[in-house]
Amino acid sequence: GSGQKQSCGCGLPANILSVGMPPDPWQAMLLRSTSVNRALLLCSRQSGKSQVASALALRVAMLEPPALVLLLSPTLRQSGELFRDKVLKLYNQLGRPVPTKQESALQISFENGSRIISLPGDEQTIRGYSGVSLLVIDEAARVDDSLYRSVRPMLAVSRGSLVCLTTPWGKQGWFYDEWISDGNWQRIKVSAYDCPRISKEFLAEEKAALGERWYRQEYEISFESTIDAVFSQVDIDAALSSAIKPLWIG
Repeated sequence: GSGQKQSCGCGLPANILSVGMPPDPWQAMLLRSTSVNRALLLCSRQSGKSQVASALALRVAMLEPPALVLLLSPTLRQSGELFRDKVLKLYNQLGRPVPTKQESALQISFENGSRIISLPGDEQTIRGYSGVSLLVIDEAARVDDSLYRSVRPMLAVSRGSLVCLTTPWGKQGWFYDEWISDGNWQRIKVSAYDCPRISKEFLAEEKAALGERWYRQEYEISFESTIDAVFSQVDIDAALSSAIKPLWIG
């Protein structure tokens, strides 16, 4: 349902992504929902996952003040790109409906008391935050297990939302474990075929250039065996047989 958080009298459109381009159905669903508490987004490259993360951050900061929104990326460069190229760009496209008090390369503070902070995956710089309203983990499959476990307690008292978005990175790590678990997550899959901005011609070119395993990982959002392994897990399993007794040399 649309809930009561769709309007705050600040001129923010209910469908925030409509400012830049018509949202895909999964983006619109996620932004309109007022009940998303834990979400895993398994998305193709260039499918709009960072765009929707930025829209979620702005929606919470503007409609649920005073909110602390943290955007976590694996590296400083990715944090800067997410903040500059997605969050600030969308905020400007909206016409800056809520005035700011302070802006920097990785942070924006609003007059309504909300803050959006984009951080690299460094456990030492993150542990000091608490009372988080929304925690977004970008490229989550590449974020270390220890870092993931160290940031979850930030939501303990605030009962804030946790949204993790990524392209697969092998059958490894906490994101893969959570995806295949019975945990209470909302799971959203978005392959390249679900994105109307990615043409069939481009995908055919990518498949020829990348090879089967890389292509399945990047565009078909498949959890592949370790991508740089010489042999796939399927080939290894096929070479094994339980019918052959091991040879013991005494």
